[in-house]
Amino acid sequence: MSGNGEVQWCFSQVKGTLDDDVTEADIISCVEFNSTGDLLATGDKGGRVVIFQRDPQEPSVLQSKSSIPRRGEYNVYSTFQSHEPEFDYLKSLEIEEKINKIRWLNRQNPAHFLLSTNDKTIKLWKVSERDKRVEGYNTREDSGQMRDPSSITSLRVPVIKPMELMVEASPRRIFANAHTYHINSISVNSDQATYLSADDLRINLWNLEITDQSFNIVDIKPTNMEELTEVITAAEFHPIDCNVFVYSSSKGTIRLCDMREAALCDKHAKMFEEPEDPTNRSFFSEIISSISDVKLSNSGRYMVSRDYLSVKVWDLRMETKPTESYAVHEYLRAKLCSLYESDCIFDKFECCWNGNDTAIMTGSYNNFFRMFDRTTKRDLTLEASREVAKPRTVLKPRKVGMGQVLTPFLEEDWGAREASDFVAAICFVG
Repeated sequence: MSGNGEVQWCFSQVKGTLDDDVTEADIISCVEFNSTGDLLATGDKGGRVVIFQRDPQEPSVLQSKSSIPRRGEYNVYSTFQSHEPEFDYLKSLEIEEKINKIRWLNRQNPAHFLLSTNDKTIKLWKVSERDKRVEGYNTREDSGQMRDPSSITSLRVPVIKPMELMVEASPRRIFANAHTYHINSISVNSDQATYLSADDLRINLWNLEITDQSFNIVDIKPTNMEELTEVITAAEFHPIDCNVFVYSSSKGTIRLCDMREAALCDKHAKMFEEPEDPTNRSFFSEIISSISDVKLSNSGRYMVSRDYLSVKVWDLRMETKPTESYAVHEYLRAKLCSLYESDCIFDKFECCWNGNDTAIMTGSYNNFFRMFDRTTKRDLTLEASREVAKPRTVLKPRKVGMGQVLTPFLEEDWGAREASDFVAAICFVG
């Protein structure tokens, strides 16, 4: 905290590379902390999952007993290849190995479990530690070679000996062949026994123990595809009520469904939609109102949605309008025509809550990310740039103006803008 009581943000670490010469496979596509914040999982376009673990940091002798100990740094804990490129011979389509989403399960035993998905296949991974080995087998040597039974003259009692820590990642379940379209969301239920997966037109409910069948709970595919007017953009389970989930659409609506009402949740229990102001109606209205992400608060009372220009907070008890609305980069409204011509108007951004639901964070262009304090109604713009990539560097709030921000990326060659200039995946720790 600074002297005036405001939260002060400092740079901590870079995970990845700051070099300009980065291969496509090394570009990070998703990030996800576990519930304690001790583990950070990242997925990339090459189908790899890298897990970082926070080192325990004890308070130094100079710190008082009342001060909060400084958090330890994150170091590589485990790396494994989650998905490989595949080819659908029936549809003559390549299936990318890129990791779209990662979701942690609550820890039930010494091992950690997480779900990872690409466009078509979801995998359940077990990440476990091994720091002991067994020696002194009777039927095989310590090297693993089987012994000749005739050479065994006495019985030995195997002993357990310590060994160098080894972290193993093994696939426990593979959930495949259930989605015709690209998977955009996975969400673990609060019962920790089921989860949902969503693509453009359907949402499926899975049991974590059953891989060969899932239950279709939402299907918005019309009989005639020419009548298609909207697609599913995101879906998430309620953090407390295991029977409730929400999903957003490209029309700017959010539907809340209760699985107790019907097996097929085509009819929603509630629909959240902000009435459109006729004076602001334009050719781009429907495009910029498309919701790219929706997240329920930790308390389960609110949810936050992100469209192209703003982030909105909804009370689950009030469907007619959001209780709070924050402009993320309103200065782009005057440039929607250029954004449309370059396809940047279709870029998707994530949003997230902090641990006690008092703040919201989301990404923007030019390495900017935005913070909104729901209590003080203050907003903060910070830059994740390589110039501040030094430990403990205080991040200075940025003032965003029309000329200042638009110059770097509103140029003729939009397609050449760097992936690092676009903060799409974002999450709070813990």
